[in-house]
Amino acid sequence: MDTDTTLHQQLESARQRLHDLYKQYGFGHPCVLEQSVLLDELINQYNRMFQTNLV
Repeated sequence: MDTDTTLHQQLESARQRLHDLYKQYGFGHPCVLEQSVLLDELINQYNRMFQTNLV
């Protein structure tokens, strides 16, 4: 399995977890905010991977 596929799966899993946590706890709960930060980090990693490949 290549890095792109693995990262894409991690992104999808983190996005779904964020959605589930939001439904359970609402926007301001610490676990929701923590998951949001994790998802942001994965998105940034994904973007850096593609920026590096485009140069």
